[in-house]
Amino acid sequence: MSLITLGLSGALGYDAAAALFIDGELIAAVEEERLVRSKHAKGMMPVEAVRYCLRSAKLKPRQIEQVAIAYAPISLFSPARWHYASRLWYAPERSLDALLNGNRRYRRYVREVRAMLSELAIPWDKIRLVPVEHQLAHASSAYHLSGFKEKTAILGIDLKGEYATTFFGYGENGKIHKIKELYEPDSLSGMYAAICDYLGFNMLDGEAKVMGIATHGDPDKYDLSCLADFSGKNFRMNTKLIGTVGLRRYKHRNVGHYFSPKLIEKLGPRRAGDMFQDPYVHYAASIQRLYEEIATGMTAHYLSDVIKDNGRLVFAGTGAFNVKLNQRLQALPWVKELFVQPAAGDAGTAIGAGAYAVAKRNVPVSKLRHTFLGPRYTSDRCVRACQGHRDKPVWEVIESPAEKAAELLAEGHLVGWFQGRMEFGPRALGNRSILGNPRSSDSVEMINKKVKFREAWRCFSPSMLENVAAEMLEIDHPADFMTMTFDVKDKWRDMFPAVVYKDGTTRAHVVRKAANPRFHALLKAMEKQTGHGIVLNTSLNRPGEAMICSPEDALEMFFGSDLDYLIMQDVLVTKPPER
Repeated sequence: MSLITLGLSGALGYDAAAALFIDGELIAAVEEERLVRSKHAKGMMPVEAVRYCLRSAKLKPRQIEQVAIAYAPISLFSPARWHYASRLWYAPERSLDALLNGNRRYRRYVREVRAMLSELAIPWDKIRLVPVEHQLAHASSAYHLSGFKEKTAILGIDLKGEYATTFFGYGENGKIHKIKELYEPDSLSGMYAAICDYLGFNMLDGEAKVMGIATHGDPDKYDLSCLADFSGKNFRMNTKLIGTVGLRRYKHRNVGHYFSPKLIEKLGPRRAGDMFQDPYVHYAASIQRLYEEIATGMTAHYLSDVIKDNGRLVFAGTGAFNVKLNQRLQALPWVKELFVQPAAGDAGTAIGAGAYAVAKRNVPVSKLRHTFLGPRYTSDRCVRACQGHRDKPVWEVIESPAEKAAELLAEGHLVGWFQGRMEFGPRALGNRSILGNPRSSDSVEMINKKVKFREAWRCFSPSMLENVAAEMLEIDHPADFMTMTFDVKDKWRDMFPAVVYKDGTTRAHVVRKAANPRFHALLKAMEKQTGHGIVLNTSLNRPGEAMICSPEDALEMFFGSDLDYLIMQDVLVTKPPER
């Protein structure tokens, strides 16, 4: 009889998701935000996500055997609660709460999970609840789905969990072993997030902007080492400046920030104008370099001996979205292969918790070969969506969507590409994408101005055939999930300006036929049209909006932007001529 496991995330109040395993195979996974159309699904439980998982596998609620959650009780005898209490002595209400009532949030979350399962007719008294520590869930999502069989080093860098923020460990024979953890308020991601907040961006979404801006600044101009006390093996945030709570927080218009007034005294006023002016652009460069140096230094200290055994390192947590750090980690002298779990953020802990619960039952977890785990829609459903849409789109069923898309791209048009099952995680990997011609810098300007409505400096990533990657990139390393940057060979930098960053790198995505035959066919058609099987690829959504899920969502986005062409399955959609 099959072991059916449901993994859940969302205990921290955002990025709720559900993942379904049958034995060791990940069958379905989806973020709640995609289904309810609310970015990060703040304050929500993954009700619709669970419904989708059950529906996609044609399961009845009573068939779920175990439910794994990415949150667990922490013992009073653990150093975690005592560390938190001692470091937050200046906020005694929080300090005492950690000691006297340190699992309050866990108990509340279990009640919410129980109520949700009752709503979904999943019997509480019949299922086995498996609580998994938050950072352990991140670690599991990377290790168990990496496919690595040898002893494997595990790195987790996250903003926070129950108390732990950073994880160093290894996996062997399906089991995970901790070497070292950092606890709140000492968080590498928290250090980066504090400067993100200071630079005027929202935490959770602004870190990628800071990383992009960093390539335009000079990291030597300002020294931000005052933000933390760190050595090769230790890290402590300077809570007089950042990571502050309570009365230490800087407040503006009744909004508390993740830094103190003393940081303002030291660095100057919080940014309110142009990001590229001095000193802000240089602060971005400085925090990026500091983050990389501390993360790689601590990785070397705690994990180098493990990595030297087999050359394998896996990485997850919100900090793993920093693709520049990932390039630095991959370049460490002992690392032969780095696997970054593509849904590295908190939504991915649904996968991690589920995988951990499966492995705990001595069932091997299968390698993650693709992220196409969400809903799929037929061409007939796409046609019906067009027929029922208020703006009366012009549509036709076409024989070869890949050939048509390549033809439009070669002519310099942007194309919305909606195919197959939706991706799990934030990266558009060829099923919910906006595509452009990478040979033209105009593609970047058009997407930023007409579709994404965002800053002109924002760069995009390429999806490419394996033969293009072999010629274009400086090193040969797996790039299936768009999770790290690579140096681009000189002659290719001028050839594809739309997808090469200012520092000469690109966040590459190599498309394999076995993982995505339709997108692979488009790239082959592009090779035939232009001589090179490569496209500019960004997610199919507008700013502040979750990635598109359904045909109806795609049409709303299409008519809410200046995108001219949308291909949904075998249906080419254009806008009616203006009267």
